[in-house]
Amino acid sequence: MPIDVICEQESVFSSGNQNGKSKGEIGDNGCVGFFTCLIRILIGANLTRRPRVGWCLTKPDGLRDQINLSAAPFFDTINNREEMGSTSKEYEFLSEIGLTSHNLGCYVDGKWQANGPVVSTLNPANNQPIAQVVEASMEDYEIGMKACAEAAKIWMQVPAPKRGDIVRQIGDALRSKLDYLGRLLSLEMGKILAEGIGEVQEVIDMCDFSVGLSRQLNGSVIPSERPNHMMLEMWNPLGIVGVITAFNFPCAVLGWNACIALVCGNCVVWKGAPTTPLITIAMTKLVAEVLEKNSLPGAIFTAMCGGAEIGEAIAKDTRIPLVSFTGSSKVGLMVQQTVSARSGKTLLELSGNNAIVVMDDADIQLAARSVLFAAVGTAGQRCTTCRRLLLHESVYDKVVEQLLTSYKQVKIGDPLEKGTLLGPLHTPESKKNFEKGIQVIKSQGGKILTGGKAVEGEGNFVEPTIIEISSDAAVVKEELFAPVLYVLKFKSFEEAVAINNSVPQGLSSSIFTRKPENIFKWIGPMGSDCGIVNVNIPTNGAEIGGAFGGEKATGGGREAGSDSWKQYMRRSTCTINYGNELPLAQGINFG
Repeated sequence: MPIDVICEQESVFSSGNQNGKSKGEIGDNGCVGFFTCLIRILIGANLTRRPRVGWCLTKPDGLRDQINLSAAPFFDTINNREEMGSTSKEYEFLSEIGLTSHNLGCYVDGKWQANGPVVSTLNPANNQPIAQVVEASMEDYEIGMKACAEAAKIWMQVPAPKRGDIVRQIGDALRSKLDYLGRLLSLEMGKILAEGIGEVQEVIDMCDFSVGLSRQLNGSVIPSERPNHMMLEMWNPLGIVGVITAFNFPCAVLGWNACIALVCGNCVVWKGAPTTPLITIAMTKLVAEVLEKNSLPGAIFTAMCGGAEIGEAIAKDTRIPLVSFTGSSKVGLMVQQTVSARSGKTLLELSGNNAIVVMDDADIQLAARSVLFAAVGTAGQRCTTCRRLLLHESVYDKVVEQLLTSYKQVKIGDPLEKGTLLGPLHTPESKKNFEKGIQVIKSQGGKILTGGKAVEGEGNFVEPTIIEISSDAAVVKEELFAPVLYVLKFKSFEEAVAINNSVPQGLSSSIFTRKPENIFKWIGPMGSDCGIVNVNIPTNGAEIGGAFGGEKATGGGREAGSDSWKQYMRRSTCTINYGNELPLAQGINFG
């Protein structure tokens, strides 16, 4: 069975297009726009109803929040303009990041080529084509892997600080195109512009982090029990790291992996999500320019747009010691089994079913703001999205009432429009899954408090939804990849922890409380069983400095900060005898 790297699940729930986080500092991660609008919601704004779209903070004037662009239109050269689904002016900024109406989606051996199927990438706000992309063929893949294997012999011998300087230059290249890339990401993926720019900023931050890391890939010196002997650890590159990313964070996950993999001396083979090929191409063009400027082999960074066939090839390829995969638990298990069968290693970032716990002593205003961002941000398509809200019975009604008021004021619409908080789901199939999921939820006793409907029209818009349901309902254990929030009631801290830990996934969790005993129990051995355990902040919006990842069905992988770099290197324990005798360990006398 081919590995479906698109991660479209047969089930309505546990949609595999996962990923996860955005940088935590509000000033850096693109959350400013979201929180500005959120604050206006919470303090009460003058509302007007926007037909077929939802509630608006102000009467929409139909104008986009345009970035100041001066690029010459490239669509004037297009013969079939009607295929592009929009005016040339709307997309003219794409030429600033090397994109045209027809793009080659495979960068191998330092060259752009592609011999696979031609696909159109769509704008999820209206499902109209943006541009065409030629995907990679298996012949392209093999050419790329042969060149990459040769380039690895060169790259791993470059001193780590020099490799760090190359990554620094990549970060500078991304900085120079930050607004354009962020706008493309919003256009192609569907997240609001503030989040699109924030995601690109996260890759830049990962470049900065990795530059410093390049001078700190330290091993240990270990005392030896034998005279005139020294023991030490050496860390060396793996060679090639495969990175398979998902649609919801089409460039951030690359940053978590590629920046570290490169400074650790590895070449990178990237397969981007099939439905976001333009961001894959635009990012790769900037990386390629840096490599060329430094007279380095382009094959150090290989990128391919494509579907399951390419992803399966990466999983099976013995030339790739480590495969990082972001997607559903179901598909991630398939990848893990395939890679393990050839004795390779996997780094998995899979499904999340994240809970926020609000205790009786919580700051309700702080909690409500956090829940709104965690549940509505990215249209519920983060793997760290809050999907379960656990409320102490004493504050249940108050929190729900405040959230219902806030939800009705969320502006749904074009992610590039100023003031939009909720953009579209990524694909029409995602919208259908939302509708099917709501029916399943109702059949299991779920009571819709607000939302629960798809928005009529050409885009993939749905209403942000809050559902009252029992924690015992089977549907609560699964992940519906949409802005659907379950509200659950509990009586004690111990009951809240039990509910939090009752699902198969173990990615992110958060508690809102002021009591030290609750805080330290929550982060301790009898508390949350997740890889991310927060206090008084949302489940999403993680900072790059910490290791990102989860437990159980989330996969156990760790990316980004802390000591995640160790997964991208092989460790050797070295014992050196600098004397003339041969004493044996454990005092053994052998003859």
